[in-house]
Amino acid sequence: MPPHEPPAPPMNPRALRYFLAVVRAGSVRGAAEALHVAASAVSRQVAELEAHYGTALLERLPRGVTPTEAGRILAEHAERQAEEAAFLEDRLRRLRGAPQGTVRLRCGAGFLPDLLENGLAGFATAYPGVAYRVALGTTGEILRAVAEGEADLGLAYNPPAHVGVVSRRLAPQPLAALLPPGHALAEDGAPRPLRAFATLPAALPPEDHGVRRLLARVEADEGFRLSPRLETEAFELQRRFVRAGLGVAFLPGFAALEELRAGQFVAVPLADPLLRHATAHLLARAGRRLPDAVERLAGWLEGRLAALS
Repeated sequence: MPPHEPPAPPMNPRALRYFLAVVRAGSVRGAAEALHVAASAVSRQVAELEAHYGTALLERLPRGVTPTEAGRILAEHAERQAEEAAFLEDRLRRLRGAPQGTVRLRCGAGFLPDLLENGLAGFATAYPGVAYRVALGTTGEILRAVAEGEADLGLAYNPPAHVGVVSRRLAPQPLAALLPPGHALAEDGAPRPLRAFATLPAALPPEDHGVRRLLARVEADEGFRLSPRLETEAFELQRRFVRAGLGVAFLPGFAALEELRAGQFVAVPLADPLLRHATAHLLARAGRRLPDAVERLAGWLEGRLAALS
């Protein structure tokens, strides 16, 4: 072998799988828990990789680890190998008939009713061989999970651009103020600026939530503050807050379809341009060839979710 030629990648796929799990989890212990193996087994595989390549792949921190530059390169290689292996298995399954496998979704909590009722329920009947693993997350967590291959698809509200993620479909989903029927601010149904609701008790998501950040930008631009009475990431609790007549909540319409259809409260359009032009997105990893089950589910959601219509 020429003196400057790098060594061939190891043939042990377990080592790469364990190493990728460490990078994703940010710690050896977290990777061991995700893999259901002993932490010593994970450490041993990482040490063997570092010995093979003759360089450190992880930087040990007071809390966990982070990949070195060489580690990032190897993690990208391991990610590609994992995707190629999944793609091969998927093609072989397709030869045997209907799509099978598990699709991993990461979404915001506001998408759950729409996802279940208009998405997964019908898809499960059409494709009984496909299972789902659904996890909730903030906008940032959804983008990271899709970009790093932890999720096959993501559903996010008004996400920022991300180099590793593409929007399969997006649709306008303006933010609205939800109020009990008969409320004075909802009588004529006319759009109102966010400032008009500043004195009402409000149910708001946490400060790191995408919706709260949108509201905060308008508050900062217009020089006022909302009056938070309840802070929770649970959209169901926010909706119950409104149904109980305790105040106002700010959600896109698809996150409250059932209550709006039943007339339990009304949605007042918000006139602020930033809130009026918000969008819902179906996300996938940039440049990835989606397995058949994932591709079919993506197409199904694009055509059936209220959030994407």
